[in-house]
Amino acid sequence: MEQVNWHVITVDETLGLLDVDPATGLSAAGSARRRARYGANELREQGGRTPLRILGEQFTSTMALILTAAALVSGAAGSLKDAVTIFAIVILFALLGFVQDYRAERAIAALRRLAVPLVRVRRDAAVLDIPASELVPGDIVLLEAGSTVPADCRLLEAHGLRVQESLLTGESEAVEKQTDPLVERSLPLGDRRNLLYMGTQVVAGRAVAVVTATGMSTELGRIATLLQQVGQEWTPLQKRLDRLGKVLAVVSVVIAALIFVIGLLRGEGVREMLLMAVSVAVAAIPEGLPAVVTITLALGAQRMLRRHALIRRLPAVETLGSVTVICSDKTGTLTENRMTVSRLETFTGPCDTDRDGTERLLLAVGALCNDAVLTVEEGREQVLGDPTEGALVVAAAERGLFREELACSLPRIAEIPFDSVTKRMITVHRIAGTVDGLRFPEPLPPEGKLLAAKGALDALFALCDRLLVGETLEPLDEHQRAVLQQAADRFAADGQRVLALAARVLGPGEDDRLESLDHGFVCLGLAALADPPRSEAREAVLRCRSAGIRPVMITGDHPLTALAIARRVGIDHSAGALTGPELDSLSDAAFDAAVGSVSVYARVAPEHKLRIVASLQHQGAVVAMTGDGVNDAPALKRADVGVAMGRVGTDVAREASDMVLLDDNFATIVAAVEEGRTIYDNIRKFVVFSVAGNTGKILAVLLLPFLGLPMPLTPLQLLWLNLLTDGLLGLGMGVERPEPDVMRRPPIAGGSQIFDRATVRYVLLTGTLIGGSCMAVSWLVWRSGGPWQTVLFVSLALAQVAQAMALRSFRSSFFNMGLFSNPLLLAMALAVVLLQGLAVYLPALQVFFRTVPLVSAELVLILLPAVAVFLLLEGEKWAGRRTPVPANGPDVPDTTKERP
Repeated sequence: MEQVNWHVITVDETLGLLDVDPATGLSAAGSARRRARYGANELREQGGRTPLRILGEQFTSTMALILTAAALVSGAAGSLKDAVTIFAIVILFALLGFVQDYRAERAIAALRRLAVPLVRVRRDAAVLDIPASELVPGDIVLLEAGSTVPADCRLLEAHGLRVQESLLTGESEAVEKQTDPLVERSLPLGDRRNLLYMGTQVVAGRAVAVVTATGMSTELGRIATLLQQVGQEWTPLQKRLDRLGKVLAVVSVVIAALIFVIGLLRGEGVREMLLMAVSVAVAAIPEGLPAVVTITLALGAQRMLRRHALIRRLPAVETLGSVTVICSDKTGTLTENRMTVSRLETFTGPCDTDRDGTERLLLAVGALCNDAVLTVEEGREQVLGDPTEGALVVAAAERGLFREELACSLPRIAEIPFDSVTKRMITVHRIAGTVDGLRFPEPLPPEGKLLAAKGALDALFALCDRLLVGETLEPLDEHQRAVLQQAADRFAADGQRVLALAARVLGPGEDDRLESLDHGFVCLGLAALADPPRSEAREAVLRCRSAGIRPVMITGDHPLTALAIARRVGIDHSAGALTGPELDSLSDAAFDAAVGSVSVYARVAPEHKLRIVASLQHQGAVVAMTGDGVNDAPALKRADVGVAMGRVGTDVAREASDMVLLDDNFATIVAAVEEGRTIYDNIRKFVVFSVAGNTGKILAVLLLPFLGLPMPLTPLQLLWLNLLTDGLLGLGMGVERPEPDVMRRPPIAGGSQIFDRATVRYVLLTGTLIGGSCMAVSWLVWRSGGPWQTVLFVSLALAQVAQAMALRSFRSSFFNMGLFSNPLLLAMALAVVLLQGLAVYLPALQVFFRTVPLVSAELVLILLPAVAVFLLLEGEKWAGRRTPVPANGPDVPDTTKERP
C-alpha cells in the first residue's frame, strides 16, 4: 500500500482508497488477491547471522589467526604435540565467543510473539474468526476491550474506545480514540487518535476498523526493520583489545621473522629456527587474555545478578565503566508506570471544615463512576481496566471505600459511557441503602437515584450549577469557575492529568431519562493524576551526575509531563523539552547541537531515539539506553549498553538489550556503572601485567641464544607459562576490590588507550627486569653446568607471581591492601607455585615439559628475580605516593583524557 496519511482523511475516503464496503467486508477472492500482493501479516527476519557464520567469525580475530599459524608451523616442523596443544586453545576460545554472540541474535523472534493468533473480521457479509497472519489491507476488523490490535488500522466506529499504546509511544496513559479526521499531517503516533497500531492493547470500549497496513509495513514492522538495520557495536574494551592484538601480532611476526632470518644466516637449521620463531610468537601473544577477560566479565555479571541486574552480553559489564550518557525512558524506568491520584482539590471554605469528609465523597463518586476492577493476586494489588480509572479505584480503596461495597448500597442501573466528544462519563445508581461514614451534600431519598459524573473540567462545567464548599452548597458562579480552572491549569502545568467529579441526587419520580441528565449537578472537586517518579530515581540520577554521567530523558509522553518528571528526579531541564516534530525540522548540524545541550525529549518516535543515540555517539559519548517498550528496541541495540526493564519490559526490549534490570530499578544502573569501572580497572591491570611478563619471556628467548646458549624454551613451555601465569593469576586479578574513588572519577574516555606513557614505561621497566634477572640466574646455572632451562622456566613463573601481587593497585601498597583481601588471587598464586613444582618434580610431567628436578642452591636462585620485581614495583609506588595525586584518581596511568 502506497504511503497515505490515513489520519487526515475521512472514513469514506479511507474506504474508497481501500476499495471495501464496511457492511460486507472483503470477499474471499478479493482477500486472496490482496494476500498474494501484500504477503502474510507477520514480521519477517531479514539478514540474521546463522550459527555457522557466528562460529566462523570466532576464528578471524588477530590472536586466533596468529596462534593458528603458530600451530601449523609447529606441525610442519614436526612438533605435533605443540601444534595440537596450541590449536586446542584456539578452539576453546572460539567456542566461548560463539556462545556469547549467538544469544544476541533473537530480538526479532520476540517481536513475532506479539502477533495475535485469531482476529474477528467481516468478510462476505459474515463475521469470522481467522488467523491474524491472514489479514490484508482492506479487511474490516471488530475489536473490544482486551483485544490486541492485529494490524495498523483506521477507525470506522469507536464506542468509548481507549487503547494502551505505551509499547510504541512510551506514554503510560491509555489513549482515547475517535473517528474524525485530523488536520495536521506530521502528528506523532501518540496524537493520531483515529488510528490503531499492531501490537497495542484495547483496554476499554469497542471498535470497528479497516486494516491499512500489515506485516512489515506496520509501525511495529518498521521498528523490526530498524532493529535489523542496527549493527552490533563493539564495546570500548573490544576496540582497545583489538588494537592491542594487532600491535602484538605485528610485533610477534616481525621479531619471529627477524630471529628466523638471523638464525639461518648464522648457519642454524631450518627446523630449529622455525621452532624458535614459533616460540617467540607464542611468547608475544597473551593466549590467556580472551579467557581471563571472559571469566572476569562473567564473575562481574554474577555479582551484578546478586544486585538484580542480569547481564546478557558480557562485554557490557565493562562498557558501563565508560558510559558518559544514560538515555532513559520515562515510563516504567524513572516512573512507576502506574497512574496514581497525586492530589485532590476540594473547597472547604474559610473555616477549612471537614476536608477529609469532602475528599472521601469525591473519591466515592470517582469509584462509582468507574469500570476498573481492583483484585489481589499473589499478595499484590492488580488493576484491571483503564489506568486512570484504576487510579481512582485504588485511591478510594486506600480510604476504605471499596467499589464492590459501594455497589451494594448504590447499584448501577444505567450509564452514559465516556467518549471523546463529550469528554465525560455519567453513571446512574439506585439508592438501596446508606454508606457508613459518607455524607452527601443532599439527603439520599429511598427509592431515589444518585448520578455520578467524571470528565474534563470544561465538560463538567456544562453539567454543574453548584459547588460543594465544606458541608454547604454554593452557586457555581464565574468566580468559582475561574478558581477551579486556575487549579486545573496549575496541575496540568506540572504534567498531571486533571479530572473533575460531580454528583446529583434524583428523588422518586424525577425524570431519569439518559438524554435529560445534562444539568443540576454539584461539582465536588478535582483529582490530579500522574505516573509518579520512583522513590529511588532522584538519588540514582544525582549519583550518576556526581560520577560524570549525564542523564537524558527520552519519552513519548507529553512535554509538560516529561519536564515535570525531569524536575522531580533531578535531570537538567534548563534547555526545555524538544518534541519529535521539532527534531524533524532540524538540520543535521542543528540536531547535533541540540542533542549536546537538551536533556529532555518528548513525543518522540523510535527513529528519533535511534537518531539521538547515534548523534551522541558521533560526538564521542558512550551511551547507555534504558527502556521497556518495543519502541525502545532499535535504540537499545544501537546504544553501547542497552538496558531493559525485567518486570514491565517487553520481550523485544529484553532481547535487544545487553542488560536487564530484574527489579526495574533505575538505581541498579548506578551499581552497574561502579561494577563496570572496577572491572575495567582490573582488566587493564591484567593486560599490563601480561604484556610486561611476555616482554620478559621474549627477551629471554631472543637474547640467550646470542649469549651462546641453545634454544631456551620450547613452544609448549611458553604456552604453559602464559596459560599458568596469565590465566590463573589473571583470574585472581580480575576480582580485585574497587579503588576507593571509583565513582568520583570522570568516565573512562572512549578514545583512550590501554597503554599510555606511564603504562608503556611500566611494561618496559618490568619486562626488562623480569627478562634480565631470569636470564642472569639462568646464565649462572648454565656456566656451572646445571639445569639452566628448568631454572629459566621456573624463575619466569615466580617473577610473575611477585609482579601480580605488586600490581593489585598502581598506587596502593600491597601491605596496605592486605594479604587476604583478595583470597582468589592468593589461591591462584599458590596454585601456580604448586603446578610449576609438579612440572619440575613429577616424572610424567618432566618428560612432557623436558624439565629436571632442582636442588637447594638452584631453588634459592629462582627466588631472586621474584624478590627483585616485587621490591622494585613496591618502591616505585612508594615514590609515587610522595607526589601529588592526579586529578583523575589514585592510578598513575591516566585513562580519563578530555573527549573531543
